Amino acid sequence: MDAPRDCEGPRLPGGDGPPGGTRETSRQLSREQLFVLISAASINLGSMMCYSILGPFFPKEAEKKGASNTVTGMIFGCYALFDLLASLVFGKYCVGPSSRRTGIYRYVFSSENSRRSQLCGGNNCVFFYSCKGFSKQCGHGVDSDPGEHSFWKLITLPKIALIAFVINSLSSCFGFLDPTLSLFVLEKFNLPAGYVGLVFLGLAVSYAISSPLFGLLSDKIPHLRKWFLVLGNIITAGCYMLLGPIPVLHIQSQLWLLVLILVLNGVSAGMSVIPTFPEILSCAYENGFEEGLSTLGLVSGLFSAMWSVGAFIGPTLGGFLYEKIGFEWAAAVQGLWALTSGLAMGLFYLWEHAQRRRSKLQNILGTEEEQTALLPDEI
Repeated sequence: MDAPRDCEGPRLPGGDGPPGGTRETSRQLSREQLFVLISAASINLGSMMCYSILGPFFPKEAEKKGASNTVTGMIFGCYALFDLLASLVFGKYCVGPSSRRTGIYRYVFSSENSRRSQLCGGNNCVFFYSCKGFSKQCGHGVDSDPGEHSFWKLITLPKIALIAFVINSLSSCFGFLDPTLSLFVLEKFNLPAGYVGLVFLGLAVSYAISSPLFGLLSDKIPHLRKWFLVLGNIITAGCYMLLGPIPVLHIQSQLWLLVLILVLNGVSAGMSVIPTFPEILSCAYENGFEEGLSTLGLVSGLFSAMWSVGAFIGPTLGGFLYEKIGFEWAAAVQGLWALTSGLAMGLFYLWEHAQRRRSKLQNILGTEEEQTALLPDEI
């Protein structure tokens, strides 16, 4: 049957895909896929609303009941930890919210009508996809099994390992704010609890607005992705240095400055998070992974796993550092994590560029030597 072949996802230009006219129309989602995508967005919106509602008031309430900042951070971190563990189980047996979420993304990807970066950039597919469980239980022949060792082959690629570190650090930066920011704002500016939620909006709104833009740019101008990744991490590091701000800068903490930094942080996070998915995907294809839903599932699982680990480490470590050294220094330490990942990614891109130039030069010299060797025979 030819039906499964229609579900292999986007094809590279010049492949066996449809002719040009068909490719032009394939950029549009079908009506059914659009409804499924809206449903997926609604599910994520609702779950994130339930989680984020705790940020403005829970740390203060926990403090009143005698809980330390470290314990509060661990409470926030437990959400990400158990979300990851539940995804491992539900992803295998195809029951429960985590697997339904994966099924939705798999369906949206199961046609050439889906766009990669804009749909994949922030998805929440599950880690267990790589271990045969989901594809066996729910695949129905949509795509070939990637093999039980494919995930480890993927994560051991140097470029992908560095991008995974970037995802982990950025997720940690987000999670750091949950148990710490509201306490800092309440103590520093004496704001009512209702206004603390508005402070959080500075980050959330700017990230929500900038993410689709950077997804579009990543699709249209792929060579910008590496710049987005590196610059986004460096700007994020600067934002966390100024969030307090760090005492060595001798800058007085002001509410307008804090909100401005959060807005800038949201933009820089969108700049660095969104390109990670297409960068991993393109690297996987360059290293022999087949283009199709199996590879999309592996990359989605990797993204989700690294994000969940960072979302656990961020609030847990953040609560501990807040308790020991205060918000200003704790935010600076968190910023160093983003700075390290950004610089490491930048150094790798420089090395990769040098390797490609060297390879290109060797090819040119090899061609010239062949032409020189053939020249006397021609004469």
